[in-house]
Amino acid sequence: MSNSCSTCKDNQSGTCSSNPDSCSAPQKLAANDSTMVKNIIAVMSGKGGVGKSSVTSLLAVSLAKQGYKVGILDADITGPSIPKMFGVVERPGKGTGIGFEPPKSSLLGIKIMSLNLLLENEDDPVIWRGPIIAGAVKQFWTDVEWGKLDYLLLDLPPGTGDVPLTVMQQIPLNALVIVTSPQDLASMVVRKAVRMVELIEPPVPILGMVENMSYFVCPHCKEESQIFGKGHGESADKLNLPMLAVLPIDGKFADLCDKGRIEEYETDAFKNFPQLMNQLNSGVS
Repeated sequence: MSNSCSTCKDNQSGTCSSNPDSCSAPQKLAANDSTMVKNIIAVMSGKGGVGKSSVTSLLAVSLAKQGYKVGILDADITGPSIPKMFGVVERPGKGTGIGFEPPKSSLLGIKIMSLNLLLENEDDPVIWRGPIIAGAVKQFWTDVEWGKLDYLLLDLPPGTGDVPLTVMQQIPLNALVIVTSPQDLASMVVRKAVRMVELIEPPVPILGMVENMSYFVCPHCKEESQIFGKGHGESADKLNLPMLAVLPIDGKFADLCDKGRIEEYETDAFKNFPQLMNQLNSGVS
């Protein structure tokens, strides 16, 4: 029996009729020799429009301001927004080996790799089928010289298709962060993504959930309004996940993103994130 068959549910239940040598699970992809990453974390939702890129960027900025070396792999190939939020327009350079050297953000030196940095015009569409998109994400891991990083964050596209499946099966993730917004509709789709994670072998631990666009504070009267309905942890409770952060709708944040100056935004929402990762890596619940 091959190693990959040992975790196959069909094999364990005695219903597998395939040749073990023909159904082996995808192997984890090795990075190039210049890449040494301590923690690889995918930011996932399943639902579009809940702010995965915003959460990925805020988390990266928070970690970098705490002194960690951070990179972002923009896995949303057909809808990349990470470079614009950081004001990065520089094309990847030629690395010391066979790969690309990712450009860095101007203030905090966050390394960023995105397909938008390879296009002639940033608003050119990428009209590719799923397997080609998944292949590009794999190359962003194997062919980019990330160097020494404490954290590499992967901004995943919505859905439970090719890219999330490829990332969970073939990139050596340490953890997943789930993003939602307060609406029941969003929570329903997010539960599909969580269920997908539970079905993948070997499992990837979910560190917790971030509720984005949870509320809005009026700049004049300071009253808090829950525009998208009551949230503040209910989605996480239903999935038995810890709530990592509750983020508001903030006009200043949106303005800085549009101007490519997200690194100037101040938040303490993720100040405890390194401690949670240390507990996860050490096996402490």
